[in-house]
Amino acid sequence: MSNTYLPEGMPIPVPMNDGLDKPYWDGLQGGKLLIQRCGDCGTWQWGPEWICHECNSFNMEWTEVEGEGTIYSWERAWHPVHPALNGHGAYITVLVELPNAGNVRMIGNLLGDPAQEVKIGATVKSVFEKHDGDTPYTLVQWRVAD
Repeated sequence: MSNTYLPEGMPIPVPMNDGLDKPYWDGLQGGKLLIQRCGDCGTWQWGPEWICHECNSFNMEWTEVEGEGTIYSWERAWHPVHPALNGHGAYITVLVELPNAGNVRMIGNLLGDPAQEVKIGATVKSVFEKHDGDTPYTLVQWRVAD
């Protein structure tokens, strides 16, 4: 039995060739959720960019944030978007808003029963899903908070 949410055979996420998102992936390996924040004006942003969307500064920093947010939107996917998902059944993808990071939003999987009721505004917590192997990596998944 696998300790991961999605089946084996999915593409392995790696940092972009330009290294822009490498701190994010390194943070996940260390059990930390890192989001970009402008070192000049303090604006949070996701996904990673070289320049601040607010003040055009190149002084972007990676800041650890609490892995807690709220469900902003969601979708229950039935159609396999990759051959490894054939026969895997439904899974839930959520758009999570992070109030401790300027309300930026991230997409991820919602762990648990794929038939569960999902409520907009529900509090979720991050779960770091480690994958060992030749190219180890960690994914951030989400679970409804108790």
